[in-house]
Amino acid sequence: MKKLSLVTKIFIGLIAGIVVGILMQSVPEVATTYIKPFGTLFLNLIKLIIVPLVLSSLIVGTCSLGDVKKLGRIGGKTMLYYLFTTAFAVTIGLVIANLSNVGAGFSIPTDAVVETTEAPSIVDTLLKIIPTNPFKAMVEGDMLQIIAFAIIFGAGIMGVGIEGKGKILFNFFDATADVMYKITATIMEFAPIGVFALMTPVIAVNGPAVLLPLLKLIVVVYAGCLIHAIFTYSTTVAVFAKISPIKFFKSISPAMLFAYTTASSSGTLPINMRCVEDNIGVSKSISSFVLPLGATVNMDGTAIYQGVCAFFIAQVYGVDLSISAQAVIILTATLASIGTAGVPGAGMIMLTLVLESVGLPLEGIALIAGVDRILDMARTVVNITGDAACSVIVAATEGELNREIANS
Repeated sequence: MKKLSLVTKIFIGLIAGIVVGILMQSVPEVATTYIKPFGTLFLNLIKLIIVPLVLSSLIVGTCSLGDVKKLGRIGGKTMLYYLFTTAFAVTIGLVIANLSNVGAGFSIPTDAVVETTEAPSIVDTLLKIIPTNPFKAMVEGDMLQIIAFAIIFGAGIMGVGIEGKGKILFNFFDATADVMYKITATIMEFAPIGVFALMTPVIAVNGPAVLLPLLKLIVVVYAGCLIHAIFTYSTTVAVFAKISPIKFFKSISPAMLFAYTTASSSGTLPINMRCVEDNIGVSKSISSFVLPLGATVNMDGTAIYQGVCAFFIAQVYGVDLSISAQAVIILTATLASIGTAGVPGAGMIMLTLVLESVGLPLEGIALIAGVDRILDMARTVVNITGDAACSVIVAATEGELNREIANS
């Protein structure tokens, strides 16, 4: 009997979670008390490996690039792609929100008050990237600082020579990365159970009574995510990497399904790395550099969500967003995506910065809080798909894409 693929197993777990969640809508406390803990345990296992995996893989990836010039070139390509697609994503979100008139005729009274979060300046954002204490950054899980330290440390090893004094350190982190890949593969065997346990309580708690009043918002966000994924990623992958979009999406479908269920870019990182390496032929040196970076700084789906939700809240509160105000939203959402934690719910936190930038009431977040998880799942899929697309394009332009695998 043919063994089921990982994507099939995850899909079965997803469907089973939806069905059981629907059946348990009358007793959601049972789902949250007895089923959700298994999902939480699965996420904890994922979180367990994130810091050592990102640290070791980025150090090895940086060292494997060969020289500092190549590091700068690849880093430049990666950041340029991420920033361009993020700006394009939030623009799509605002355009589709305008065309659909997403918040028209919708109003929900609320007494909720959301704590104000002051938007950091560009200078503060850049300064925060460099950790004063890398060990503290690892303990607190500050991914942007961990990434910065890993790249600097890897460049240092490369500077003293991988075959010289840096050999011991390189071999240590190379072995650590292999160990983390093995642990990841083992954890992934439990993915269907984890997916089931995560999806069931979401459906059981957020039933039709909660979802239907905000169905238009959900549809618009999902449509924006779909448009961006199909047109932006398909076009860039086809033009710059000469790979069929169908091949691309089929290859990363396990990661997309996993991201949809967990709503975590960081949690999906291990399976995303495996998909682009094994199914598309991206070299390990490129994937281990581009993908961990993308899991932190590339938030295209979150940008779409922020654009649509900002427009939605503006319409609900009767605020007319001018073209200049929407331009400010594009800029703020693009900059806010840098350093956004790749964990469930982070996008809603960053939405406060976008609302503040154009003077919209933060209380409006309470309107979408009930369906944020549903929105979070869609935007996470787009986030990790963008990471994969970038890794493929960078690998292709650097001559580190296995064409035999990519074109199979």
